[in-house]
Amino acid sequence: MIRGMSYDFEHLKQIMARLLAPGGCPWDREQTLASLRRHTIEEAYELCEAIEEGDVAATVDELGDLLFHIIFYANLGAAEGSFTLDDVTRAACEKLIRRHPPVSAAARAPTAAAGATQREAIKRAERRDAQASPGSALDGVARSLPALIRARKLSERAAGVGFDWPEVGGALAKLEEELGELRAEIDAPAASEPSPGDRREAELGDLLFATVNVARLLQLDPEVALAKANQRFERRFRQVEQRLGALGRAPESSTLEEMDALWDEVKEGE
Repeated sequence: MIRGMSYDFEHLKQIMARLLAPGGCPWDREQTLASLRRHTIEEAYELCEAIEEGDVAATVDELGDLLFHIIFYANLGAAEGSFTLDDVTRAACEKLIRRHPPVSAAARAPTAAAGATQREAIKRAERRDAQASPGSALDGVARSLPALIRARKLSERAAGVGFDWPEVGGALAKLEEELGELRAEIDAPAASEPSPGDRREAELGDLLFATVNVARLLQLDPEVALAKANQRFERRFRQVEQRLGALGRAPESSTLEEMDALWDEVKEGE
């Protein structure tokens, strides 16, 4: 294959096969389904960052990396005789058709929200059919998900079967209740069992979970909200550092009151 020519999906498959063949890339040949997972997660986050920054070229590049990983997994599966790329493609097609049934216009979901509700109902039916005995509405939420994303999915599953507040006011009241419990735990005298740290951790976890519920009922993505909060904090703190630097100062040699005042100036100037 010549550099600069027009490549397509078949070329990508050929490149992958060559990398995994005897004499190919030593690193690729050492990978397994398990060892590749971490790299795939990193690629997914890099894609999210490119999309967030509006960088089209980087988005295309990162999508290519993820596509390469899919072919990589399929080749590893084929090598051990467990599955092939055709199996992956067929499973995707069957799932899409099953969850988006080609029904009449009268029966089609009228809105995106209704369509999402319809698909979730189909997913629940699929999970019930796959279980030998009645299971939980929470079955199938991957334990390896980042905690914030998993919290949202768990709360969505519970809400899908009616365990939810009718409006955001109830979730806000729960958030305030959990904050009060955390405050009480911080103020409580230390006890031997369980350790104060364990109790504080539990109350903090409950507070975070309650925050996720508020976000869900506001139709906001808590992961996106926190990512943007991270960006705001980083931007503002860097400006505080720059302003201190202009004064010949560093954060570690400044008081909290001085940095707080600069923080407020930065925030007001945005």
